[in-house]
Amino acid sequence: MNPTSPSPTKSKQFLADADAKAFDLEHRRKIRFNIGKYNAAVQTGLGFYENHELARARASYLKAQVINNLDQYLLQWEENFTARGGKVIWAQNAEEALFEIGKIMTRRQARTVVKAKSMTTEEIHLNKYLEKNGIESVETDLGEFIVQLNGERPYHIVTPAMHLSKLDIADIFVKHLGIEYTDDAQKLVLTARHLLRDKYTAAEVGITGGNFLIADSGAIAVTENEGNARLSAAFPKTHIAIVGIEKMIPRLQDLDLFWPLLSTSGTGQQVTVYNTIYTGPRQPLEKDGPEEMFVVLLDNGRTNLLAQPDKREALHCIRCGACLNVCPVYKNIGGHTYEATYSGPIGSVITPHLSGMAENKHLSFASSLCGACSSVCPVKINIHNLLLKNRQQSVQEGHSDKEEQRAITLWLHGMKRRWVWDLAPASAKNWVLSRLLGQTGWSKRREAVQIAPKSFKQLWKARK
Repeated sequence: MNPTSPSPTKSKQFLADADAKAFDLEHRRKIRFNIGKYNAAVQTGLGFYENHELARARASYLKAQVINNLDQYLLQWEENFTARGGKVIWAQNAEEALFEIGKIMTRRQARTVVKAKSMTTEEIHLNKYLEKNGIESVETDLGEFIVQLNGERPYHIVTPAMHLSKLDIADIFVKHLGIEYTDDAQKLVLTARHLLRDKYTAAEVGITGGNFLIADSGAIAVTENEGNARLSAAFPKTHIAIVGIEKMIPRLQDLDLFWPLLSTSGTGQQVTVYNTIYTGPRQPLEKDGPEEMFVVLLDNGRTNLLAQPDKREALHCIRCGACLNVCPVYKNIGGHTYEATYSGPIGSVITPHLSGMAENKHLSFASSLCGACSSVCPVKINIHNLLLKNRQQSVQEGHSDKEEQRAITLWLHGMKRRWVWDLAPASAKNWVLSRLLGQTGWSKRREAVQIAPKSFKQLWKARK
């Protein structure tokens, strides 16, 4: 297939999956319940702010400052991190990242990896790579652990198992762990905890992501609620952090702005339970920590966005998930329908640039453009406007359907020459509409649109 031509496969699959999920009442019940709890928590969390809008404005300004000067901040961060013995791997794409991680695994003779929740590892398909090379990769975040057991991708960038009820999780544990059935949430959590404890001490390598890169300290900040990321980084002799290059903030003191914003927008908390700053491997006088620490700075398409001044604000995202939880489309079709690492509104903005516009342009059209996503973004990304810009880019690059292009051309011709449009009988117009609306699915669950037998112009002329 010509790589510049649009692939219909993902788009058609998206429409089919979206149709199935939108009318799956049990799925919608679970999502309404879980997002309802989130909404209540966030409303409480926002009450702790004296001026939340001011905090958003400051965070937006700082992220813009960093992204517009990202090359300088990355070099500053690398200099400070390597000064304490840390090692940096610059990965242009997923293949380079996996190759370098594979070399570390071989040198360490790794057989087991404990892995904290990280969307960048999902992005490069790290678990599949490790499994293919005979290395057990264990997700230690409870939600990630559950979806890994069930052979699924994360459903949500913050809450991986949002689509599962307590009963679903009990069934998964019975099926894959062979435990006695119980719907007691505490017992289910303890089951996972007991299983994971031995993994931490046995693993040769621990892998985490990073919520923020801190330029002036050469540090990585990780925020979590379970403590599993700390255990994944502390017990193994080697710690690898895989972080997108856009996660940079200027100074250590900026965390007092970004940590609460991330927590409140992500889970409704004032601040998450565990917040850790890693500055490199264990130092001579320190009693714990890894013997060596690597940070993989992942590009993987991010510079495609950086090179576009009108779209680069998408790189301000701090992955809080707020735009997903407020999006009417996401709440109806769910996270798996997107078939992408990053789902929801922000995923629809960045995925076409990270993974190719031709195959993923349909995601930018999966939006009502209501603007709710932009209104809740803690760093004030104008998400719905970026979705429009993606649509415009996809048309300019020729990724729109050929029949759609012809239809728009004919419509434009008719609108500029009204007399041509008036010449066509109502039956011809109805045929065109039925064909166009039938292709988009508009008529599948709605009555067909019918043109009136006589136009307004004809009615007005007859009246006079």
